[in-house]
Amino acid sequence: MVCKNCEKNPVIKLTNNDVELCKLCFFKYFEKKVRRTISKYKLIEPKDHIIVAVSGGKDSMALLYVLNKLKKNIKITGMLLDEGIKDYRDGLRKNVIKYCKENKIPLKIYYFKKEFGKALDKMVPKGEKACNVCGVLRRYLLNKYARKLKATKLATGHNLDDECQSALMNQFRRNIKTSARLGPITGVQEDKRFIKRIKPLYFLLDEEALIYASLKDLPFRSFKYCACPYAVHSYRNSIKKMLNEFEEKYPGTKNNIINSFLEILPLLKKKYTGEIKSCRSCGEPCSGEICQTCNLVKKLKLK
Repeated sequence: MVCKNCEKNPVIKLTNNDVELCKLCFFKYFEKKVRRTISKYKLIEPKDHIIVAVSGGKDSMALLYVLNKLKKNIKITGMLLDEGIKDYRDGLRKNVIKYCKENKIPLKIYYFKKEFGKALDKMVPKGEKACNVCGVLRRYLLNKYARKLKATKLATGHNLDDECQSALMNQFRRNIKTSARLGPITGVQEDKRFIKRIKPLYFLLDEEALIYASLKDLPFRSFKYCACPYAVHSYRNSIKKMLNEFEEKYPGTKNNIINSFLEILPLLKKKYTGEIKSCRSCGEPCSGEICQTCNLVKKLKLK
């Protein structure tokens, strides 16, 4: 088999349409898909100040690279949250700092230990899911500091696999209300206190992001782990394995799930539109009287 477009040796086979592409043609495919997603869903507008959530993993590094390459009449700032995960975050943080410095991308770093009094490794008790704790605290800090930095958009590296996993997790847990917040632009309704979150990699597979980041020689690997050590024990990881098995046996499964989900998403957003309140403890926007972060801080006895 050779590349569909130029007959050179292929580097990837696109499972959705059984097409093989060489290195340069794959780059064009990847970046064209990002541009198309941005255009179709109006993710980026002229003069936007976009905060790119950079974890140092393959997805966020690919996103940062592409947005910095495609940027026109917009401002880009990287934001890294250091949770304090031993042997994992240190290596990734150093990679991101070096990359942003070399490419003249402003970078802001915030630490769980400074914000909440403890690193993630120290705050998660036995029986408490590390990923659940991390997710709540990360979302809180991303929105809080994106707003303080006067961002107009917050871009995350969520890809098609991530969205498939989230949709199925919510379905299995009967948590459909949370699914209403998914999509290329997250959230159910606009509020100036929430910085609009966008997902330019929304229609790209996890494998495609991995190959793109690898072929571009982006520094996305830590010194010890390629993936967060907590992730292997998560509910999401079980869903991920199941989806990968289905995709291998029935190519196109993930793409079909997302396209089906997008058909019903407008109905979910319409049904679950609710009042946005201010947390009585910290003042951040939330759906209840006290936000998830403040409840978690109290439960874990942080600060």
